[in-house]
Amino acid sequence: MTIISEPIQVFRSKVEKKLLHYTGKAIADYKLIEKGDRVMVCLSGGKDSFTLLCILNLLRQRSGNKFELFSFTLDQAQPGWDDTKLRTFLDKQQIPYEILTRDTYSIVKEKIPEGQTYCGLCSRLRRGIIYRYAEEYGYNKIALGHHRDDLIRTLLMSIMYNGEIRSMPPKLLSDSKKNIVIRPLAYCQEKDIIAYATERQFPIIPCNLCGSQENLVRVKIKKLIDQLTLDNPKIPSNMLSALQQIRPSQLMDQDLWNFKDLQAE
Repeated sequence: MTIISEPIQVFRSKVEKKLLHYTGKAIADYKLIEKGDRVMVCLSGGKDSFTLLCILNLLRQRSGNKFELFSFTLDQAQPGWDDTKLRTFLDKQQIPYEILTRDTYSIVKEKIPEGQTYCGLCSRLRRGIIYRYAEEYGYNKIALGHHRDDLIRTLLMSIMYNGEIRSMPPKLLSDSKKNIVIRPLAYCQEKDIIAYATERQFPIIPCNLCGSQENLVRVKIKKLIDQLTLDNPKIPSNMLSALQQIRPSQLMDQDLWNFKDLQAE
C-alpha cells in the first residue's frame, strides 16, 4: 500500500515535541515498530487514539515511510454515533482508514445488568473484532492509545482489586500468538495528550458505554492517584519506574524466587 504523506510541518509545538520524544523513546526501548511493519492504529475517536495516530504519522514521515500506517475504527452502533468529522479529519491527513460497523453496543446492553461495569464484555468483543481484522488484512502490529497514566492506574487496580501485580505492557503477544499489540504512548502523560488534543482540535466522539459510568473503579483509582500527587508530584513517575524495576527477592512469589532453599553463605 502506498501512503501519501501530508506536507511536513515546519513548526512543532512544545507539547507535540514532547510527545514525539517520549513516543520515539518507547518505540526504541521496546522495539515496538521496525522497518517494514504494517501498523494498524485502533482509532476509537477519543483523545488518546487521535494523539497516537497523529504522532505515529509524524514519526512515519520522519522515517521516510519505513513503516506503514493504517487507521481502524470500530463503529459499535452506539446511539448518536456520527463519524462524519472523523472521516473528514482522516481524509485531510491522507491516512488510509476503515470504519467498520458491528453492533456490539446492543450485546453489551443486553448482557450486562444496569449499574454493572460494561468494560469487560465491551473490550472482549472489540478486541476479537480488531484481532480478526488485523489477521485478515496482514497488519503485524496493532497500536493502542494507552498512556502512562493508564498503565499506573491499571497497576494499582490490579493490586487492590485482583490481588495481582500486573498492568498494560508496552508490547504484548496475544493469547493466540497471532497478534502483537503495542502501546507507543506508554511514556506519555495524559495531561500532555489533553493539551495536544485541544491544540489540534480533534473531532472527539464520546463513548456512551464506559464513558457514561462515573462509578467505575478506574475513576476512583484516578482520583486517588491525583490526590496523592498533590502532596508528591513524583508519584506517577515513580509508579511507572516501579513497573520497570521488579525485585523478585523483595516480593513473595515463590515461582519467581526460591525462598525455601535460601541458605546463608
